[in-house]
Amino acid sequence: MTRPFTDKILTANHLQTGDAIYWAADGWSRDVAAATVLRDANSAEQALTRATNQPQTAVGPYLAEAALTADGSPYPTHFREVFRTKGPSNYHHGKQEQAHV
Repeated sequence: MTRPFTDKILTANHLQTGDAIYWAADGWSRDVAAATVLRDANSAEQALTRATNQPQTAVGPYLAEAALTADGSPYPTHFREVFRTKGPSNYHHGKQEQAHV
């Protein structure tokens, strides 16, 4: 028996910076809230195929389980993905450095 499809977001790492990036309506974004929510298997597979064909930008694209906040913004539901939204795990790089400046 197959599991029913649940909402997903498409994520990868940016080739040059290593940052987590998310498939959005206008291309890749570092902001998970801008991610396009993929609501069916067909659209998810199409997005994954397009992302896989962008090796000059995205490394290791994959689908991640997602849900929506009260205002309709997507967010990942798995702790690993939540952790990735916060950037590197030290204060000398990326999003965490910007948050403490």
